[in-house]
Amino acid sequence: MAQDPPAQDLMHYEAMAQDALRGVVKAALKRAAEPQGLPGAHHFYVTFKTEAPGVSGPIDLLGKYPDEMTIVLQHQYWDLAPGETFFSITLQFGGQPKRLSVPYAAVTRFYDPSVQFLLQFEPPAATDGKAAEPQTKAAPQAEAAADDGEAKIVSLDQFRKK
Repeated sequence: MAQDPPAQDLMHYEAMAQDALRGVVKAALKRAAEPQGLPGAHHFYVTFKTEAPGVSGPIDLLGKYPDEMTIVLQHQYWDLAPGETFFSITLQFGGQPKRLSVPYAAVTRFYDPSVQFLLQFEPPAATDGKAAEPQTKAAPQAEAAADDGEAKIVSLDQFRKK
């Protein structure tokens, strides 16, 4: 007997689930943006595709990270503004404040090491093989303001699933 071909998901449930989980990222960033900031030991590693449409930041910074960048929200971040479709934040890189704007659709990982909470997302779909024209660009790997005011680069290999 011939088997029926697998049903095609015309509802796009996987995409809906990814969008719903990005809502968790948005809600966490909204809590971090409140006047009291992050509660307890919570802090976030947010990884995003720097070439994704809508990502903006200083060209020199984004140019260092042509694929992915990870930022750390812990002690020193300013002007965190989580919107409906993107968030903006100011962090220190090399002792200089730099503003980044990141659409939630560009986020590929969200990690809160204080409670071992990790969300991973499918990378955004490529656009015609060309990257969107950045107004300004941002870079990957893990960078964030540390207590000494300098950016730190953190390897995320320890957080990747093997």
